[in-house]
Amino acid sequence: MPIEGLQPVRRFGWGARQKHRPGLQFLVSTGRHHGFESLEEQRLLLALDFAGEVIEVLPQPFRLSFETSAGRRGEHVPDYLAVSQDGSGWLFDVRPAGLIGDDDMTKFVAAKEAALVNDWSYSVVAGWAPHVVSVLDAFSAQRRELIDRLGLEDQLLSAVVVGPRLFADLVNSTSLPAVARAHALHLLWHRRLGIELGSPLADETLVFAASETAR
Repeated sequence: MPIEGLQPVRRFGWGARQKHRPGLQFLVSTGRHHGFESLEEQRLLLALDFAGEVIEVLPQPFRLSFETSAGRRGEHVPDYLAVSQDGSGWLFDVRPAGLIGDDDMTKFVAAKEAALVNDWSYSVVAGWAPHVVSVLDAFSAQRRELIDRLGLEDQLLSAVVVGPRLFADLVNSTSLPAVARAHALHLLWHRRLGIELGSPLADETLVFAASETAR
């Protein structure tokens, strides 16, 4: 069915003394804000935006009713359904690993079965590898379009043609290093430059040309 204009099956709640932290996250990929109910969900939205292939993200996309092999009935609302440019879907549940209980596992299995029936991928986001969140957060600060009157992005791209450069050396090789830092982050977000995400972003981080970066 068409996904445009679809509404969540349940609304996000805001109230005094609540333990979770809801809010809205803007995605460059879709050009609008999307709701989240926790910081973990916000991080997933940021990662989906960085992936670059997403054209739609639907929070609380449907209510799933299921019955287990033991005859037990249950309901579950998955957290997000992401739709990529080729039309494929990716269903997500977000739950920190330390908070996943037996009931959650049953709901996740049911959601995975529903995803298989619809030929979607399915993932439970239970945590992130070290440094990934901080690196993506740094990239996202410059993810929107930047005006480049000084041609700094061409300077940055040209500087890595012959091989990887340390981040500090790369920006210092341009005509205006202080501004070039922002443009370097912009190029990293849009995959025109690349780094290894297994460590924090620092002046000593090696920056590669996009053609050398695994996609």
